[in-house]
Parts: sequence; structure tokens; C-alpha cells
Amino acid sequence: MNPSPPSASPASRSLSAPPMAFTSTLRFSSLLLRSRLPAPANPDRLACAWTDRLSCLRFYSAPSSRGPRPVRVRRRDGPPKQEGPAEGQDGNGGVIVKDREVEGNGRIVPTELHKEATDAYMAYAMSVLLGRALPDVRDGLKPVHRRILFAMHELGLSSRKPFKKCARVVGEVLGKFHPHGDTAVYDSLVRMAQDFSLRCPLIQGHGNFGSIDADPPAAMRYTECRLEALTEAVLLADIDLDTVDFVPNFDNSQKEPSLLPARLPTLLLNGSSGIAVGMATNIPPHNLGELVDVLCALIHNPEATLQELLEYMPGPDFPTGGLIMGNIGILEAYRTGRGRVIVRGKTDVELLDSKTKRTAVIIKEIPYQTNKASLVQKIAELVEDKSLDGISDIRDESDRSGMRIVIELKRGSDPLIVLNNLYRLTALQSSFSCNMVGILNGQPKQMGLKELLQAFLEFRCSVVERRARFKLSHAQERRHIVEGIVIGLDNLDGVIRIIREASSNANALAGLRNGYDLSEKQAEAILDISLRRLTLLERKKFIDESKSLTEQILKLEELLSSRKNVLQLIEQEAIELKNKFVTPRRSLLEEAESGQVEDIDVIPNEEMLLALSEKGYMKRMKPNTFNLQTRGTIGKSVGKLRLNDTMSDFIVCHAHDHVLYFSDKGIVYSARAYKIPECSRAAAGTPLVQILSLSDGERVTSIVPVKEFSEDQFLLMLTTNGYIKKVSLNSFSSIRSTGIIAIQLVPGDELKWVRLCSNEDLVAMASQNGMVILSSCDIIRTQGRNTRGAVAMRLRGEDKMASVDIIPSSMRGNLEEVSNVSRSNAKAPSGPWLLFVSEGGYGKRVPLGSFRTSRLNRVGLIGYKFSSEDRLAAVFVVGFSLAEDGESDEQVVLVSQSGTVNRIKVRDISIQSRYARGVILMRLEHAGKIQSASLISAADPELEALVPEAVQA
Repeated sequence: MNPSPPSASPASRSLSAPPMAFTSTLRFSSLLLRSRLPAPANPDRLACAWTDRLSCLRFYSAPSSRGPRPVRVRRRDGPPKQEGPAEGQDGNGGVIVKDREVEGNGRIVPTELHKEATDAYMAYAMSVLLGRALPDVRDGLKPVHRRILFAMHELGLSSRKPFKKCARVVGEVLGKFHPHGDTAVYDSLVRMAQDFSLRCPLIQGHGNFGSIDADPPAAMRYTECRLEALTEAVLLADIDLDTVDFVPNFDNSQKEPSLLPARLPTLLLNGSSGIAVGMATNIPPHNLGELVDVLCALIHNPEATLQELLEYMPGPDFPTGGLIMGNIGILEAYRTGRGRVIVRGKTDVELLDSKTKRTAVIIKEIPYQTNKASLVQKIAELVEDKSLDGISDIRDESDRSGMRIVIELKRGSDPLIVLNNLYRLTALQSSFSCNMVGILNGQPKQMGLKELLQAFLEFRCSVVERRARFKLSHAQERRHIVEGIVIGLDNLDGVIRIIREASSNANALAGLRNGYDLSEKQAEAILDISLRRLTLLERKKFIDESKSLTEQILKLEELLSSRKNVLQLIEQEAIELKNKFVTPRRSLLEEAESGQVEDIDVIPNEEMLLALSEKGYMKRMKPNTFNLQTRGTIGKSVGKLRLNDTMSDFIVCHAHDHVLYFSDKGIVYSARAYKIPECSRAAAGTPLVQILSLSDGERVTSIVPVKEFSEDQFLLMLTTNGYIKKVSLNSFSSIRSTGIIAIQLVPGDELKWVRLCSNEDLVAMASQNGMVILSSCDIIRTQGRNTRGAVAMRLRGEDKMASVDIIPSSMRGNLEEVSNVSRSNAKAPSGPWLLFVSEGGYGKRVPLGSFRTSRLNRVGLIGYKFSSEDRLAAVFVVGFSLAEDGESDEQVVLVSQSGTVNRIKVRDISIQSRYARGVILMRLEHAGKIQSASLISAADPELEALVPEAVQA
């Protein structure tokens, strides 16, 4: 195995004789390893393999006075016979140089093989990361895309110029900037021209550039291209104004930009995908208009939360459209940089034959990056394998007008079931895995939405500042020259005399500089001026130019003096791009998280009771769980509660109702009522954090059932510190699963009550000390969700708001009729009344006519005279449902802190004056205080059928 001495063979002599033949060395360089070696998983095995290949070679040092000396490479054939390493080995399987003494100009470098392989592999990995696979966060482009766009800009292929062959562009890119294969460059160029790959294509193609069926594009010698107008405006507008650094190309013969001066975050606009060494990136595209809106929102409020940014850009916008199911994955991707977005194709159901009632499912849009031809083939294979039932025929009718895949169904087949099988078994529903990795400050980094936008804003600020300094420098230089020309024109005779008397250009230049105190550039400009420009009209033009340059310089200096001015200019330029290039959103956001059959189609819309505890446990019960009882009884327990937990709210709704959950932090969440698991009265309930995306420490304080979101209905919100606000109910028709902002709160305040109302209704508010304000809803100004509201009541001392209720507009007429009777007789039998419930278990009814209407921000009228230890728990307007004798036919459900529930008739509660203490509604010797109270109507047939059952104290 060992090589022979140098004199043994001609091959050895040829190696040792001329030093230039082998450059006198053989080094394990990164270049050699990069071309031969993968990552060193096992250095010992790797060393053995290399010694097998190189066992026939001899390694020489540089020539010396003693002549060349061979160095042999040895291989470890087995475990060493002694503790120390064997001769010619370094103990780790690496190749070492025998006799490490190097003389003269020797270049043999002793090194460990696994260390050299690791360093070489890391160099290769970083080269792939930074030079090929990952985009830069600042301009959103990979090097190949940047070089293609810059080469087309250099060739003058603007959107207003004729098309040019793609082969010409590819050759320009390869010869000047990108020393790689032409296929990689052409494929990148083609993708930038495909409207189904990029949300906003950067290149305008002419010819066959492929299709959504994965058909390959025509050869580059047939296709033509030029830049899109959007590319010129967004990426190349300021490239000649020293906005970015230029670096040498691969052979140092040209200069290329290290970045493009992007005016919008292109990385989010068109997204990106790439596989590097050890990491990858996959960023979804977004809508240009929404991207500008969220960028402007971050400019105005740098401390904006992700929740507030989602108000402007709710999610990705794919070029192929489709439906985005749910937003949990979007929120996670925007927060951490990694998440999964479920995208579903857009479909319709058409009736093919009205007699046989045969229908067809029409697919109009498919998920992003889905091959349409493969999708159709997959469906056909599933039908043939009998994995998909109910389909009789499938055909692709897509054309230039749009996509249309027709799936004819068999007679009697349910289109919804077929659709759900398609979602489950085919790529008609697929997931887009977001992995938002980009190059920032020369390093790959995974970032969320806000961090990406902030990085772009920092880059854009530097671009605007560099552009302004470039323009300022040129304007100052030009003004300096113009001022010299004006001086020359003002002293025209003297200038001509100096020039005529001068023997040479240098003497004329010196004479002008000395005679009129001019700079060298000013004197040269005077000498270069033509005779035709010596007229008075030309002098006026130079003076006007000087004034214009002075104004321009002042504006540029003002721009550079403040970062706020720079951000305003960035916002202005972004809005201009939005107005010019905005397009409607293609991908629609759906509330549903999955694509299966909705439960609402099979669940009956029955009445139900919802109970909420202070610690956020919710349960759904049937309405006959609590039977009717009489006033003064102990009541029936609402069920088992957690330790130190109390009941918070108790409402009656239907299974299909939307239930709006308002938290103490002013955030509203939404879920169908049937989403709450049904349980018995004795069960503890389900934690709301398993149903809603509540943050840490956030608790639900008010729940409102909604059947439909009508435009003439409003939500009235009241905080504990007395702020009130009215918001249109339609503003809450589409609520993300992560919630949206309902009201802005001041520090220390919390949202406590939310009620449905209309402009014709009245609102009754009461504080814990028993003060009452009766006002009209129409005087409360309608506001947006992200506002604080107005002051409802002037609270004295440590008083807080206790409750609020709505008086329907249908009862306002009755209120005016009985107001005079009520003021003279406190115990007027006709309604409506205000029902007061105190924390001590007392209550009374007071005629509503005893309170006059007033405006907001008042102290209010006394409604209840409390003892020192008692406070108001709730107030209701009763008298909506009257029996034949004119008495109330309603019932009130009282819930104590320990979870005991009592349901009594309102007619059993006596009518008293505003200053009376009331009667006992619920005995609380061992049950603490009244935690919540709910009003229900006995007009419902199910409630009328309930059998009264009294549990006496």
C-alpha cells in the first residue's frame, strides 16, 4: 500500500522534478472539500475513505537545499495496539503530515481533517444562505432576482419600451452578474412574470410563460419580456440617486447594487420561498393596499400591538384566491414567524337539470401553489378507486376567462358531503406553512410581522436620507455654479475684457477668479457659456433657477432635520403607490377553522341556558333545569363551582345564536352558543380558555346573544368607571377567533356591561350607591370600536357603576302616559317598573315614571336607599310581558356568590318608592351576596309549561 521511493518510478520523478507541475504542495483546502465532501458525520470513516483514494500519492514540501523529501499518508486499518496513537496518525482518524518540519517556502499546512471539513461545510452553507436561497428583508429579493431586475433596468427594458428576447436578458445577467447556469436565471425570470405565482408580477412577459397546470414555459429564445410599471415605481425608482451601495461583481469588472431601493416591503407583498442548508423560508404574499395601510399604522404608532396591526392587514392574499380558513395560524405566524394557514378552493353548486335535480360542484379557485391538472387527475383516481362517492363526471372547462372545473354529481348526492370529501382527500384544501426567515444584517433570522415591518422602515429611512443628501449635494453644487454665472452676466463687459486680454484659457480662468472672487467651477462655467445665453432673458432664467434651487435646498434640509419628516414622506410615497396599483383582495377569510360539515346544519335551534362563573367556567344547560319558585326561598344550586369561584352571568339564548363574549380588557370574542358543551346542573363547566383565545389574566365580564347582525341595532357598553359608548352591531359581524377591540379603556378601568339597543330605546343606568340616570339612546353618539366613549354618570367618592338596562322603544309611549300617575302614586299598578336587586338579597319595583329623562354626565336621581353595608347588584326594566290583571308576567333568576340560584316571579316583588329599602328576595345567611341576576320572560311556551316548585327557607 505504501508508495515507492522517488527513484522507483518515472511517475515519482515527474512529480518531484518540476515544482510548478504540482505547485510544490497539496493542501486540504476548503475548495477541495467543498467539491467532494458532505457534512462530516463520522470523521474516522471519512479519513479512511480519503486515505484509500490518496494512498498512491506522495506529498512533497517546497524545494530546499537538501532536495525534496516525500511524506507518506497512512491509513488506520484497525484499533491501535497501544494507548497512544500509532505512527502517522493523530488519534482521531485524521490525516497528518509525517515529519512536520517545513523548510524554505513550504506551504504544506498540517490540519485535522474533521475540523477542515467542518469549516469548509459551514462556509458552503453560509454561501448558499446569503447568496442564493434566502431573500433580504429590506428589498425582499434573492440575489438572482435582484440581478435580473437590475440587468433589465440597465438594458432599458422599461414598461414603455418594446419587449426584448429573454435570451438577451439571461445572457446579460450571466455575463455580468450571475455566474451560474442559464436555467436557474431563466426559471427565476419566468416566475417573476407569472400572475399565479406572484401577487404582483415584477416582469411583463410576452409568450408562453407556463401555466397553473405546471406546463413548462417556452424556450428563452422564443419568449420576450420587459419590466412592469410597478417594478419601476417600487424597486428601481431611486437607484441612480446613491440610495444603495454598489459592490463589485464576480470578476470585478462591473458594479451591481447590493440592494434595490424598495418603497414597499416586497418580501411581504409577493412572499418568497427557498430551501437553503439547514433552514428554509416560506413567506405568503399579501395585498398591496392592506400592506400600505399596516405600514402607515406602524408609522403613526410604533408601539402598536399585533392585535391592532391585524385590523389593517388581517391575513395573506394569495394570487390564486381561495378561502383562508380561520386565523389561528395567521396570528401565530405573524407573532413568531412560524405558523400554518389552511387554504381552501372556492366552489359553487349549480343545478344542471331542474327535472332530475342533478347538481354539479364548480371549482372556481384553487389553493396557492396547487397544480390544477394534478388536482383533476387525483379526483378522477379517487372516483375510480371508489374512495369518492356521488361523482358521475369531471371535466376541466378552464379558459382565458378564468378557472372552471365541473364535477357532476349523481342524482341524490349531497353536494356538501361531496365537497367535504374533496377537502379531506385532495389538494382542494391544503395548508401553507409559514416560515418567515430572511436575511437581516447579514444573518438569517426568523421574524414576525411587526419585526419585518420595522426592519423595512429602518431601511427605507436610510434610503430616503441618502436620496435627500444626494439631491442636496447636487442642488448646492448647481446653485453655486448658477450664482457664478449670474455674477458673470452682471459684469459682462468686464468678463469679456478679461477673456479677450487673456493669452490662454488658464490665464482667463485665473483672471475671472481673481477679478470677481469666483471659484474654479464658477469660472469654468462662465467660460463654457455660449454667446446666445448672454441675453437678458437667459439671465432671468438663471436667476429663477437659483431661487428654485434655494427652495429645494431648504426643503431637503428640513427633511433631513427630523426623522418625523422622513416617515411622513415614506407614508406619502406609499399612499401614492397604493392609489396607483391597488387591487381588490382575492383570498377571502372565513371564520371556520376546518372544512368539515358544520355542526349548525345538524344541531336543532333549541333554547338553552348559559351560566358563566367569575373564574371563566361556562356551561350550557336545558331551560327546564331550574323550576319556578316563590319569593323568599333559598333556591336551587346552579351546580358545583371551583374553589373560591362565584357566578358571574346567566343568560337565555338559542343554540344557533352568536354569543359575543366581552372581556374586562375591552376585547370581544365570538362563538356559536352550541360550541359550549352541554352539561348537567351539577357539573363545573368548561373553561372559556378552551373555547376562546383569551390572554393571560383576561376574563369575560359580559355575554350577549345575537341572532342576526342588523344595521339598525347597536351595542351599548358601560365601564365600571362610568364611560359609555354605542357601537353599531354590524361592526361585530366578523370577529376573528383571536378577538377584536371593542372599546379603548383608560388605565384602571374595565368593561363590565354590554347591552343590545336601538336609537329609539331608553337606557337606565345605576351606580352601586343607588343613583339612577334615565336617558335616550339617540343622544349617545355612535362611535367606532377603537374609541373610549363618553362619561355616563358623575360618580361621587369611591362609587362605581352597578348595572345598566335597556327600555324598548315600544314602552316609551306607556311611560309618558303613566309618568304623571307615577309621580303622585308611588305604588301605581301599571308598568313599566325598574326592578332593583341589592347584594344583600333585597329588592323592589319602582315605577319608571318616577324618573325623568336627562342627559349624560349627570349625578342622577336616588333610586334606592341602602344601608351602610348594602349596595346595588343589578337593575332591570320590567313590565314587558303583562298578564290579564296588568301585572308583570316575567321572572328573575338570582345567583349568589356560592352558586345558589333562585328563580321567582316579578309580580311577587312589591312596588315601592325610590327611598324604600325593599323586600327580601333571597335569604343569604349562608350564601354570601347576590352575584348576578337575569331576567327571563314566561311567555315562552317551554317556560309556561314548567311546574312551580317551592323550596321554602
